[in-house]
This record gives sequence, C-alpha cells and structure tokens, in this order.
Amino acid sequence: MTPEKSIYDAAIAAMKRRFILVAAFSAVVNILMLTGPMFMLQVYDRVLSSGSVATLQGLFVIVVVAFAFLGFYDFLRTRLLSRAGYRLDQDVSAEAFAIWMRAGAGRVRPEGRPLNDLSAVRGFVGSPAILGFFDLPWVPVYLGIVWLVHPWLGMLTLAGALLVLGLALANQALTRPSTAQAMVMDAAESGFVEQAHVNGDTILSLGMGDAILDRWRDMHRRGLATGQVGGDRGEAFTTSSKAFRLLLQSALLGLGGYLALQQEISAGMIVAASIIAGRALAPIDQVIGQWRGVIRAREAHRRLRATFRAQAARPASAMDLPEPKGHVILNGVTKFPPSPEPDIDAKPILSALSLRLQPGRALGVIGPSAGGKSTLARLLVGAWQPDQGEVRLDGATLTQWDPAQLGRHIGYLPQKLELLAGTVRDNIARFDPKATDEEVIAAARLANVHELILSLPDGYGTQIGYVTQPLSGGQIQRIGLARAVFGQPKLVVLDEPNSNLDIDGDTALTEAIETLKRNGSTVVVMAHRPSAIAAVDDILVLKNGQKVDYGPKAEVLGRMNAQQAARAAQAQVRTEAAHG
Repeated sequence: MTPEKSIYDAAIAAMKRRFILVAAFSAVVNILMLTGPMFMLQVYDRVLSSGSVATLQGLFVIVVVAFAFLGFYDFLRTRLLSRAGYRLDQDVSAEAFAIWMRAGAGRVRPEGRPLNDLSAVRGFVGSPAILGFFDLPWVPVYLGIVWLVHPWLGMLTLAGALLVLGLALANQALTRPSTAQAMVMDAAESGFVEQAHVNGDTILSLGMGDAILDRWRDMHRRGLATGQVGGDRGEAFTTSSKAFRLLLQSALLGLGGYLALQQEISAGMIVAASIIAGRALAPIDQVIGQWRGVIRAREAHRRLRATFRAQAARPASAMDLPEPKGHVILNGVTKFPPSPEPDIDAKPILSALSLRLQPGRALGVIGPSAGGKSTLARLLVGAWQPDQGEVRLDGATLTQWDPAQLGRHIGYLPQKLELLAGTVRDNIARFDPKATDEEVIAAARLANVHELILSLPDGYGTQIGYVTQPLSGGQIQRIGLARAVFGQPKLVVLDEPNSNLDIDGDTALTEAIETLKRNGSTVVVMAHRPSAIAAVDDILVLKNGQKVDYGPKAEVLGRMNAQQAARAAQAQVRTEAAHG
C-alpha cells in the first residue's frame, strides 16, 4: 500500500526540482575544474618548450575567465542549496511545531523531535557534504581522462578510488549503529536536563542537587562514550582516506615520471594527471569527512518522513460547525494509559463512562487520587481521544470540529498550569492578536482577577518570562482561570482549580462558576477540596476509573455521608469488640 503523501514529502519533491538545477551547475563546475590541469599541461608542454611569453599571457587570460565562471557557478549552486534548506524549513516548520505541541498533549507520538530533526536536515542541505554527493557522478569522468593520458595511470587511479570507496562503505557500516544510539541518548539527556531546569526549585529544596547531578553525569558520560565509538571509527576512516589520497598522488607522480622517462607521456601530462586524479578522489574524501553529519541528517529525514506521513494518514473530517450550545454526551468512554506500543493487558484509566451534561449546569467530579478525574478532563476538552466510545459536543464528536474553532468554545484550566512567555494580557487572550482589551478585561473580571492584575508592576503588560516567573502559584491559577473563561466558552473544564487558592480565591472561583452557569455554559469541576464544588449542581464519583455514583449534589453527598457514618459505626463496633 502506498504511504499517504505528506507536506514533508511535497516539500522534498519541490527541493528535488532545485537539485536538478544544482546538478546542472555542478556539471559546469566540474568541467571548469579541468582548467587548472589543462593550464599546467599547456605550460609544461607548449610554453616552456617554445619560450613564448605571448602564449603564456593568452593562456593566463583564458584561465582567469574560466575560474571566474567557476566561482560564479559554484556560488550559484551553493546559494541554491542554502535557499532550498530555508524553503524546506518555511514549508514544514509550522506543522513540525504543531506536531510537537500535539505530542505534549498526548495526541501524537513522533519518533523524535520534529523541529530538531528539521534543523538537522536543513543544515545538511546547505553543508559541504551534499556538494560532495553532487560531485560524485563526475568521478568516472575524471578517471576516464586519466585513463586517456595513460592506461597505467588510469588503473592506479581506479584502484585508489575503489579502495577509498571501500573505506567509505566500511565507515558507514561501522559508525551508523553507534551514531544512531548516541542520538537517542542525546535526546534522553536533553529531556532530563529540561526537567531539571523546570523543577530546579524543588530539586534544590529537597537536597536532590548532587543526586541529580550524578544522574546527569552518568547519562552524559554514557552518551559521550557511545558517540565517541562512532567518532573514533569515523576519524580513523577520515584520516586514513586523506593519507591514502596524498599517497596516491605521490604514486601517480612516481609512475608518471617513469612513463615520461620511457617517452610514453610528456612532463605536462604527469602534473595534469596527478591533479585530475586528486580531483576524482576529492568528492569521496569530502563525503567521508562529513559522514557523521550525513548519518544524522539521514536519520532525521527518516524520522520526519515517518512522522509527517503518520499525520497525513489521519482522517481529515474537521469542519466549521455551528456554534455549540454546550450539550455534552459521553458514550462508553474508555481510555488506556498512553503508550508507544498497544498493551492489551493494560488497565484502563477510565472505563466505560457514560454521561449527559446540559448547558447552564455544573458537574463536580470527585474521588480518590488516580481515579481518572484528570483523564476525564483531557477527554472532555479534546486533548486526548478515547480508545473506546466517544465524546460529543452538540451531537458532533470532537474530531469533527476544526481544532481552532473548537478551542474558542472550550475553556480549560489544567491541574498542572504553566503560563507561556509573554504578557499577562497575551496569556488571558490565548495569544489571539484579534482579542480586544474589552474581551480580556471581561474575562479577568469574570475570574475576579482584574484588581489583582492591576496591582502588578505593569498591570496587564507584566511580562511572564520562560525562566523568571513574577507571579505566585495562586496568581498563576487565577490568571489561568481568566484564560479558561476568555470569550465565554460553552464548555468549561476546571481541573483542581483551587489547589493554590486562598479563601478569597475560593470565593472568586465560586462566583465565576455561578456566572458561567447563568450565561449558559456547561461547567465541569474536578475537585479534592469541598470548596471547589460549592457551586456545582451534580456530582460524579470516580474510583479506579469507574463511575461509583452520579446524581444531584445533595443526593450524592447524602449517600456518601451515610456510607461514611455506617463505616464509622462498624469501626466503633469492631473496636469495642476488640476491647470487650
């Protein structure tokens, strides 16, 4: 079955058309490369024997013009390749970023980091290594010219070329496994370093700094050791190839001198043949010298092609549907833990859950930790897709909506909240350049955070950096709530929305939920603290991913209190019996 064509495949196809032009320029460049040997041949065989200065001057003028054209065409092919790399980046970088962003939500599982892989491919396209590949087809031409000078010289050059080619193939076979493994280990180390950076305050506070440093040193050492294996082998092949090429040129001079003594070739032919033979081996030597970069680019290209084709194979059923009212239906929703490989024995995080949510009402979801509350939140907002069953908003599954359109109708406050680098206004407005100040302030007022923002040094213009964070945990959570309610979304999902809030924050949260309900929004609150469900109408109790109880808040809480009282009474009886 033919793989689905992706935008990456299309970009590579467009690049191949540029490569045809580069190949044409490479043909001109390689022909003009014969200028030097031909000039030396004429100087030794014509100028020195005739003593004609005019002939030397005429030849030199021709050489100057030829080298000027050589430089011009070499510049053109180099510029074409660099522009091709940048064009590839422009064509696919946005989708690569989107894929990586979706990977953070667990929607896709790319094999590598698409943006890093794209950078590797782009760098290779503009590197000297790729020019060596365009020059390789001219190796037989140079060998043929040396053969025409004298068959013995041709055979010696051919033997040298075959040996250098053998070194290149051996280099590939011996360095590829270790280089690929080193790339995997580098990615793991980068992820660990990023985690240490983000959680630096916790690590240092808990005295984990030395242990984390030792763990990084071990990862770094093993990564360097693995990479060094391939590096040592590659360096050995590179230096061996270079030394052999120099030896071959000296051997050609020696053989040429012998043939000249035998009156079979002229002195000019000795120099010309040596230069041309060196040029024949130069592309192979150039490719070997850049082999580590070649392998990295090839692996990056393979991963990008697989990642983009996997995205292209996804059904494109999204449409611009009418604005929803907020009717939410869950039919037999089951979700297993995200995993690169399906596990038939895995226990579901959420199992066969069915619900119906109506606009203007709020649902509180409670239960012990690891009961499936956060998973349900991700499924409701479309961050995750169910493995079985379906989630529908106004009759349409979430995959039928255009993601950008759906996002405008959904408010989401995740349990683990991080604001993005930008201003407070940017974060509340969801970085929408069309958002008005009135809409941003309305969201802030709905979340009861307007006065708090005004108290900041620059108000709504306060900068939130990637490293420096001027806000407290409670302030971040309240601004996150303002972002969630921006634009009066029809479905608002709040996961532990008061975990960092004080009493005033709890009151503001309750008022915000009441306002959302009056405006016709459907609200779902995942909670541990009772204050978070003060304004909800219904309660869902989850335990081990299953629905334990569901109904109006008063009834569910009444049943829970009765069960707790019964358990307390039983415990009292057992205690009295034990002491009786």
